[in-house]
Amino acid sequence: MTIGEYAQMINGEGWLKNGLKTDLQVIKMQNYRHSDLYHLAIKPSPNLPNDLSIALYPSLAFFEGTVISAGRGTAKQFQLYGAPLYSKKGFSFVPEPREGAKYPKHEGKVCYGVDLSNISLQKVRKAKKLELGYLLNAYKNYTDKGSFFLKNGFFDRLAGSDALRKQLVSGSSEKVIRASWQADLDSFKRVREKYLLYP
Repeated sequence: MTIGEYAQMINGEGWLKNGLKTDLQVIKMQNYRHSDLYHLAIKPSPNLPNDLSIALYPSLAFFEGTVISAGRGTAKQFQLYGAPLYSKKGFSFVPEPREGAKYPKHEGKVCYGVDLSNISLQKVRKAKKLELGYLLNAYKNYTDKGSFFLKNGFFDRLAGSDALRKQLVSGSSEKVIRASWQADLDSFKRVREKYLLYP
């Protein structure tokens, strides 16, 4: 959804506190389609330096609620992931303070993990889905499962509930996890349909 479509949805579905409705006017763009690709001329965050990091962000953002680094403190933010206790040692990086990451996770420590910076941007965009494989891989290869999720509950807030965390801990497959989302996705798409402005 565009931000305008989403704003209409928030307003229309009464999601604002106390049922507040905002005086909203969305000006429709000409000749726009949801399938159009857009390159951001200015990075939206110091930690989203390029189109690949932006495309990978929805899949890697879950790591913010875990001990796994998503590359903050490196030159490949949201294009790699890892931690000192990741069991496979084929790739490593060391997070250091830098723009957007004054105190990066695992600062000054060697982290082992996976480099995604050479993945094709077109491949990531074409998939049009959250890539659960990164999260499943990180959990499987992290040697201290009991400390994988941060104790502050941030992972559950990112995921919307404790369901995904419990599925990971229980060893659920990607297929099972995705199937558990389907009813809610279908419901969301039915509601969303009312607010779409573009094909």
